[in-house]
Amino acid sequence: MSLTEVAPQMTVRDALNSAIDEEMEADERVFLMGEEVAMYDGAYKISRGLLKKYGEKRVVDTPITEMGFAGIAVGAAMAGLKPICEFMTFNFSMQAIDQVINSAGKTFYMSAGMVNIPIVFRGPNGAAAGVAAQHSQCFGAWYSHCPGLKVISPYSSEDCKGLLKAAIRDPDPVVFLENEILYGLNFEVPEQVLSKDFVLPIGKAKIERPGEHITLVAHSKAVGTCLEAAKELASQGIECEVINLRSLRPLDEATINQSVMKTNHLITVENGWPQSGVGAEICARIMEGPAFDYLDAPVMRVCGADVPMPYAASLEAASLPLTTDVVQAVKAVLYV
Repeated sequence: MSLTEVAPQMTVRDALNSAIDEEMEADERVFLMGEEVAMYDGAYKISRGLLKKYGEKRVVDTPITEMGFAGIAVGAAMAGLKPICEFMTFNFSMQAIDQVINSAGKTFYMSAGMVNIPIVFRGPNGAAAGVAAQHSQCFGAWYSHCPGLKVISPYSSEDCKGLLKAAIRDPDPVVFLENEILYGLNFEVPEQVLSKDFVLPIGKAKIERPGEHITLVAHSKAVGTCLEAAKELASQGIECEVINLRSLRPLDEATINQSVMKTNHLITVENGWPQSGVGAEICARIMEGPAFDYLDAPVMRVCGADVPMPYAASLEAASLPLTTDVVQAVKAVLYV
């Protein structure tokens, strides 16, 4: 790209919409179902224009009954279709968690490999804004705990386009955890992202920013928090390597290990709760793996507060990791 060319930009919303559109166009077995996905173009306009293009047999509005329509989607996958099951928020997937884990996640195993479940469960995950305790949980740790599921937690438009296409094409059940706050954000994307052939591999992390002093590992919106912290710390002579996990199950241990062996320090950052979280899993794997002997300081986790999400805006902000929290954690680990 020349200096006069401007890199193309794409919102996360448009990236998700184009991924679904392209896969529905390429494979007539793919269909979308969920609350308000059709007539209303989706609660967050992710499915904008799809009903008009593909009709009501392939873009299906459902009643407000997650267990019911998730079960219908799993049955459709058993019968050879490729459903995309949208939860208006992943908090509502708790109503359908039996279908996600028992009906979808375990069927391939329990059928001795004879029945694939090519299904994608997708929708916004984690805290939005002002939606309080029952609508702010991060399900990354919940679902990545379960064998039989692949779990993706994208950050950028590039992530969302390439990984959602990969998820739709995958023969196994995939939980695709988006972030509502990111939907309207514009990201610069490489030219190839605009291609209908662009697909990213599931299970491969991305180094968003190289660095030599400390490794920051995050997923979803927390990647942006790490990048902001890394920019601030760079002005103070501290270079952070920021890893965007992209996939929580399978987890890209190799990329994390290689980075830690280079920087000798590690901090995990996530918007979910600390106990049994994604960061806790990474800490355990580092402890058990080849990178442990390279650490010059203990691994530190920066997580959401260990409380149900408050409704008050000031308390909500204090319950999620801020850039200042990451900066302070880096300085603590590096003893500066």
